[in-house]
Amino acid sequence: MAGHIQDRWFKTETTADGKTVRVKTDRHGTGMRYRARYVGPDGTEKSKSFPDRQKRLAEQWLAHIEADMSRGQYVDPRATRTTFRQYAERWVKTHTGEINSREAAERRLRLHAYPHIGSRPLGSFKPEHIRAWIAALEDTVPAESHRRIIVGTVSAALSAAVDDGLLSKNPCRARTVQMPKPGKPRVTPWTAAQVFDVRAALEHRFRAAVDVGAGCGLRQGEIFGLSVDELDYEGGWLTVGHQLKRIRGKYVFALPKGGKVREVPLPKAVATVLRDHSRKFPAVDVTLPWRTPDGPLVTKRLLFSGAEGRHVRVSNFNSHHWKPALAAARIIPEAEAGQRYASAREHGMHALRHFYASVLLDAGENIRALSQYLGHGDPGFTLRTYTHLMPSSEGRTRKAMDRLYLASTPNTHGPEEHEAA
Repeated sequence: MAGHIQDRWFKTETTADGKTVRVKTDRHGTGMRYRARYVGPDGTEKSKSFPDRQKRLAEQWLAHIEADMSRGQYVDPRATRTTFRQYAERWVKTHTGEINSREAAERRLRLHAYPHIGSRPLGSFKPEHIRAWIAALEDTVPAESHRRIIVGTVSAALSAAVDDGLLSKNPCRARTVQMPKPGKPRVTPWTAAQVFDVRAALEHRFRAAVDVGAGCGLRQGEIFGLSVDELDYEGGWLTVGHQLKRIRGKYVFALPKGGKVREVPLPKAVATVLRDHSRKFPAVDVTLPWRTPDGPLVTKRLLFSGAEGRHVRVSNFNSHHWKPALAAARIIPEAEAGQRYASAREHGMHALRHFYASVLLDAGENIRALSQYLGHGDPGFTLRTYTHLMPSSEGRTRKAMDRLYLASTPNTHGPEEHEAA
C-alpha cells in the first residue's frame, strides 16, 4: 500500500525497560483521528484526514491512490481544488490559433460558463453538473447550434485539464451527457438571377467583389484583402494569400482562415471583370498590422477600396451597401423608415461561396477539388455541407445518355430514326 496511516490520538513510546507502549497524545478525543499520508509522483508528501472509527476508509483511500498511480491516472488532490474559472482563464491565454478564436472562447466562457460552473473545483465535477448547466443554457441561449459551440469550448478546457493531470476524466464526454445538436440548416444557394440582381444593385466600385465571391468562392475578408499581385491573369489563377480581418475593432492583415494559403482557378469572365474594375478604380496601397493589432506593419496593394481611398470597412459595407442591395434584389425586406435592416446571416457575402459550390458541383467537379478551392481543411466538411447539392445518380445517367446520343447521331433527331433504319 502506498504511504501509511498515522493515528494522531495515540503515539508509541519506549519504557525504561525497553518495552513499547501506546499512550494517548495531547489531542486525544479531538479532531480527526487518522491521517493517511503518501508521497506523490512529484516527490512531495500528500495527506488526508479521517475521523475516529474510519481507519478502514483511510486504508481504502490509500489503496485507490496506489491503483491510480499504477494506472497513470493519478490526480493531485490539491490541484483538483483549482476552480474551473481559475483553470479556464489560464487555458484561454495559451489557447493556440488565431487571436479572434481566443477572444471568442474567452467571451463564451465569461458569459455562459463562469456564472454557472466557474466557482466549482475541478475535482468535484460530475456529469450531473454538466447536464444541469446545459439545461440552464436553454433559457439564455435559444439557438441549439450556439449552445453546442459553448459546450464544446467548456469540453475543450476540461480535456486540457485532464491532459495537465488536474482531472481524471472529462465529464462532458460521459455517456449520459447529451451535446446540443449542430442544428445547421441545409444550404440553399442563390440562383444566378439573384447573384446578378444583387450585383446590379451595388455601387459600381463593389460590383466586381460579387464576381470574386461567386466566381472564385472567396470569403468576404479574402475578397476585400485581395491584392493585385495575387492575380495571375495569364495563367488563370488567383492566390488567396491573406485576408482583411477585424480584431477588437481594428483591422489587420492575416493569413486566410485556418492559416492555409491556396490557389483558385481564375475564370476568364472574372478576369475580364477585374481588369475593367482596375481601370475604373485603381488599386490602393494600404498599410496595416500583420495578424494582431500590435503586429508588424505590412503594405498590400488592394484591389477593392472604400470611397475614402482606404481599405473597405466591412461593418460599414454590410450595413450601407450589402443589405440595401439585398433588399433591392428582394432577397430581404426593405428596412422601415428610421430602422436598421433585420439580421440576415444566411444572406451575407458567404452566400456567394455557396453559389460557387453549387455551380461547380452541378458541373461535375469532385468534392476534394472543391474543398481545396474553398479553403476547407477537411473534404468531409465540404461533403457534409453540400452533399444535397450534388447531382443525383439518375440525373447523371440522363446527361450521360443524352451526350452519347447527341455525339453518335449528329444528323438525326433521336433514337427513333436508328430503329427505323
